Amino acid sequence: MREGAAERHDRLLNLVRERGTVRVADLAAQLGVSPVTARRDAEALAERGLLDRVHGAVSWPERRGPSGTAPGGGSPVIGMLAPAAGYYFADIIRGAHEAAARLGARLILRVSDYRPQDDASHAAGLLAAGAEGLLVAPSWTRPEHPAEYAEWIARLPVDTVLVERTGEPGGPLDGMDRVSSDHAHGVLIAVRHLVRLGHRTPVLVARSDSPTAQAVRAGYAQALTALGLDGPVPVLESTSPAPDPDRFEATVRTLRGLVEEGRVTAALMHNDEDATRMVRRLAELGVRVPGDLALVTYDDEVAALAETPLTAVAPPKRAVGRSAAELLVERLTAGAGDRDAPRRHLELLPALRVRASCGTPAAPPHGAPAPAF
Repeated sequence: MREGAAERHDRLLNLVRERGTVRVADLAAQLGVSPVTARRDAEALAERGLLDRVHGAVSWPERRGPSGTAPGGGSPVIGMLAPAAGYYFADIIRGAHEAAARLGARLILRVSDYRPQDDASHAAGLLAAGAEGLLVAPSWTRPEHPAEYAEWIARLPVDTVLVERTGEPGGPLDGMDRVSSDHAHGVLIAVRHLVRLGHRTPVLVARSDSPTAQAVRAGYAQALTALGLDGPVPVLESTSPAPDPDRFEATVRTLRGLVEEGRVTAALMHNDEDATRMVRRLAELGVRVPGDLALVTYDDEVAALAETPLTAVAPPKRAVGRSAAELLVERLTAGAGDRDAPRRHLELLPALRVRASCGTPAAPPHGAPAPAF
């Protein structure tokens, strides 16, 4: 697999930390890249304050602690287990890597490809590679997985922070440090936005095959209760057309029927990829976004790139990774008197990024009062 820029930057930072000052030409040789790439990487890291530039070389900033320390020899090594390195988790990994580098720690990564039965062995591999603490985003995809695959995490012998995951209340993971997005809040601001525009209660079109999807579904029920709304229909099952074209087509046609009958004027969809495909298929069936259907999607990975840019809920993915790494490094470097500091459950709030897919405010039915949220 081709090495990415983040991994190469990590190696560059470790080289400079070990040696104090390194000529850019020597960095190129050590990293196995061209002098142009080495110089570009060094400049990018210097601009972020992670290195100091000197003539023809870069040096380890004194403000980041002493140089001459090999990874694991005084600077913490943290392992990160993620179910994927792309789409949603790419920014989480990037945020964790940036925070680790800024704090003088080394981040090593393993990707489990959404195979929860392999998570424990990947974590063991990270520990064998020298990880002194772990950031763990388990590969849970089904509602029963947090119960089935919790014990091994609870038995880990090092400080561990759960990332974008929560254990069962009262379960073995409930007392662990964790950092996650508050998806219930994300759903609430999406539903409230659509209703304030004058739309009927939006229908939810969502997957059920990930913790985020399950949190979005739970958040939808909570949002309807909080806003005093009734759901127009049960949640519609979302899926990509590739693995299940019949289900995808059935969902699209159900949604078209609800729009044509006047029962639905707005929808919240999880996730971006499914939403862009559904918007295109709805257009083929005569339903226009936003003309006939106002739409908000959840994740904001590719929503802005749709033909009609999609309003989207954006979980703070990069900040989740950054905060999780900061918390873990804090645990690993705490003095003896701070080892018993309270554990933390940190939830970060998503933002709503308004684009073209919601259109202009809808006119309320004749004689109906405007929403008052």
